[in-house]
Amino acid sequence: MPRDKTANHIKLMAAARQEFLEFGYEEASMRSIGERCGLTAAGIYRHCRGKADLFGHLVEPYAERIDDWLTAHVARYVDTVHSGYMVTWRDSEIDMMREVVFPSMEDYHLLLAKSQGTKYENYLHDITERHQRELLNYLPMLRTEGYAVRDIDPKELHLLLTAYTTALFEPVIHNYSQEEASRCLETVEAFFLPGWKNLMGF
Repeated sequence: MPRDKTANHIKLMAAARQEFLEFGYEEASMRSIGERCGLTAAGIYRHCRGKADLFGHLVEPYAERIDDWLTAHVARYVDTVHSGYMVTWRDSEIDMMREVVFPSMEDYHLLLAKSQGTKYENYLHDITERHQRELLNYLPMLRTEGYAVRDIDPKELHLLLTAYTTALFEPVIHNYSQEEASRCLETVEAFFLPGWKNLMGF
C-alpha cells in the first residue's frame, strides 16, 4: 500500500487502528471502520485492497523495526568473533525491548495480540525460529574461538528460546504500563542472563 498522506488516508488509518485494537483483526469490521472515519466502502478501497492489507499497513513498519534491529544485532556479534575481539555477552534483547518495542507499546500490542487471522499471528514463533537458526550458526563460531560453549540439542534450545521470547513480550501482549513492563524486564534479565552466559561459555 502506498504511503498516502492525504487527510482521508490519515483518518482511515486512525479509525482502522482503533477498530483493530478494540476487536482484533478477525472481529474487526470494514463497515465499522468506514463509519469511524466517515468513508464509504468505495472510499476505503481507494486506500487499501482489503482488511488484511489495512492491518498490514499498520503493523508492518513495527515488524520491520524488530527485523532490522535483530539483523544488526547478529552482525555485531559475528563481526566481533571474526575480528578476534573478546565477546562480552549481555542480554541485548533487553535493549531491543527498551529502545524499539516499549516506545511503541500499543503498536506492538496490535501486532502481537490482535493479529489472529493474519500472516502475523505466529509472529513470536517466527522470531524464535529465526533466533534459533542464528544461534545454531553462532555457537560453533564461539567454540572455534575457544569459548567453552555447552552442547545443546536444537529442541532444548528451542524450548529455552520460546520461554525467553514469551517472557520478553508478555508485558506487551497484556498491555502493561511502562513502569510494570520495565520491572518485568529487570526480572527477565536477572533470571535468563546467567543461563545464557553459562550456555555460551562466558
